[in-house]
Amino acid sequence: MTTAARRGGIAAATPAGPADPADSLHPGQRWLSRELASPPGRVVIEHVRPAVNGGRFPVKRVVGDVFTVTASIFAEGHDQLSAILHYRRRGARSWSETAMTLLRNDQWQGGFPLESLGMYEYYVTGCVDEFASWRHALERKVRAGLEVSSELLEGARIVESVATHAEDDRTWLGLQARDLREGTDRPARIAAALDPQLLTRMTRHLDRGRATRSEPVLLVDVDRERARSGAWYEMFPRSASPEPGRHGTFADCIDRLPYVASMGFDVLYLPPIHPIGVTHRKGRNNARVAESGDVGSPWAIGSADGGHDAVHPALGTLADFDRLLEEAKLFDIEIALDIAWQCSPDHPWIREHPEWFRHRPDGTIQYAENPPKKYEDIVPLHFATPRWRELWEELLRVVRFWIDRGVKIFRVDNPHTKPFAFWEWLIRTIKDDHPDVIFLSEAFTRPSVMRYLAKCGFTQSYTYFTWRNTKEELTEYLTELCNTEIADYLRPNLFANTPDILHEVLQSGGRAAHQIRFVLAATLAGSYGIYGPHFELAESRAVAGTEEYLDSEKYQLRHWQLDQPASLAPFIGHVNRIRRENPAFRHPERLRFLTVDNEHLIAYTRSTPDGGNLMIVVVNLSPYHAHRGWLELPLEALGLEADQPFQAHDLLSNARFLWRGSRNFVALDPREAPAHIFRVRRRLRTEHDFDYYM
Repeated sequence: MTTAARRGGIAAATPAGPADPADSLHPGQRWLSRELASPPGRVVIEHVRPAVNGGRFPVKRVVGDVFTVTASIFAEGHDQLSAILHYRRRGARSWSETAMTLLRNDQWQGGFPLESLGMYEYYVTGCVDEFASWRHALERKVRAGLEVSSELLEGARIVESVATHAEDDRTWLGLQARDLREGTDRPARIAAALDPQLLTRMTRHLDRGRATRSEPVLLVDVDRERARSGAWYEMFPRSASPEPGRHGTFADCIDRLPYVASMGFDVLYLPPIHPIGVTHRKGRNNARVAESGDVGSPWAIGSADGGHDAVHPALGTLADFDRLLEEAKLFDIEIALDIAWQCSPDHPWIREHPEWFRHRPDGTIQYAENPPKKYEDIVPLHFATPRWRELWEELLRVVRFWIDRGVKIFRVDNPHTKPFAFWEWLIRTIKDDHPDVIFLSEAFTRPSVMRYLAKCGFTQSYTYFTWRNTKEELTEYLTELCNTEIADYLRPNLFANTPDILHEVLQSGGRAAHQIRFVLAATLAGSYGIYGPHFELAESRAVAGTEEYLDSEKYQLRHWQLDQPASLAPFIGHVNRIRRENPAFRHPERLRFLTVDNEHLIAYTRSTPDGGNLMIVVVNLSPYHAHRGWLELPLEALGLEADQPFQAHDLLSNARFLWRGSRNFVALDPREAPAHIFRVRRRLRTEHDFDYYM
């Protein structure tokens, strides 16, 4: 990132200078083109992990994590090696370091704590440890009963050499070298040579003059916990009015906050809150011609009342929005706003900056299309305009405008239709100044594109979860998201429904289908979302033959009767309380699927890194029929003893089951409860010899 980019500017490309012959070589081979006083280092470092695209992009983690790094480190022969993990917060003057540990087969591991937000840097060095190699050989010869007088003299030489530059330990090491060289008591000399304190001090002064350093320096982007775990609730402010037919306001949203909080949501996401254009405004159910009183699509942004840095007058003022932000904090709720880089034909930018848009040969501005669909009410921005610098800077200004008002979470509409370079620049520029900002990528597109957007900096990503419904589909897809290298850079946010997507399962499966999909979304990954009140009221009316909601809020006001007896709000609140009270659900990388002998039952575990909070989730994927089966538990992997009973406490029903061994019976009827969320409680003994389960 250039200095100009860090300030928010866009640096121009500069021509390359004269070629250096060494530049044609890999960095690790440039010694071939130089005259060296001594041969190059002997240690090879490969496969430093984690690394995204070989270090092209940062890995993602959150504050409080211990960041674990592994590498293959080896040299020819049998000498002992030393490996060091170097790290610092980007911008710090000095590097911290920690010793790496040899695991097996040349695989080394080390770690360091991520204590603050922002970007960290890390790399690995390795070198031959002459003293440790000598000590190891001495141990073997002593065990074999061999003569080691010459070896002790060699050890004295090594220690003396180190003592000459070991300021704090110079005197002590000098004495040890003398004892190794001049002592008359052979066992005492050997004991001194193998003294652990001597090894510690010699390691402290290890000669790294010929160490090998891994390249390039790698990055880890450290976010706050909300980046990894959160419950999102999407709501149209204009439908928040308690009075039928009246346009909702920010004040109505404030009145809705206790309801959202009662369901346990962390994030309240609002679709675009900006003025809506009049030209080519869409009518109800996406009718091409609007009737009098039709409110249009919030994604047709911009009118005479302003653009992306203004609010729709019917919602209130910017001061009213600021009050919503403050009131939401009282309920521990963050407000997320929509970023949609598109305009209505009435947007001020079209008049002020026509060069930011594509014009057809007849002089008209190109509107958005997705054949056979046409969006005449929306005009896309032209990111390849010759005036692209001014456009990019203006979009950056808009994001900063809302951050300055207190917004720290943004859901980004259709990012896959804008240049990757733009997103990488914008997100990195914002996060250099505001590392606590979160960007959610709404990209339902090709897998490689979704993944690349995550690499470019998006904090979270929409997924294909909505279209994964069978046991096989869910197991394969969530394993890919949570248990492969993808998890190093892509954080899934599992939305059960959206204003654009009402899956067939929800259309036909009724209340039970909504419960099933909710439990899956809320327990399979760290973050999930629902679009309400459609979801909790199990609204399932669709435009025939589509996944579109009938009478969609995208094109009209809706009035909601929230206190319906069949509402899922209490159930949602219960599941979210379970999520909050069990930290296992904040660690998506700890997802493990279990074997259960019924294709309609899916089971998996979630746990904390220390295993102290272990959850077992079992879900009946059928909203129509009861199913039962035998669940197989890998006891050793779960930290459970084969000969000890443990309690499976269903936090949904509060029922408790005493299980023993790896094979246990489960049964679920969707008419009663479509899922178990078990907390495993291990057996303890009290001082009175009573069983107690924690």
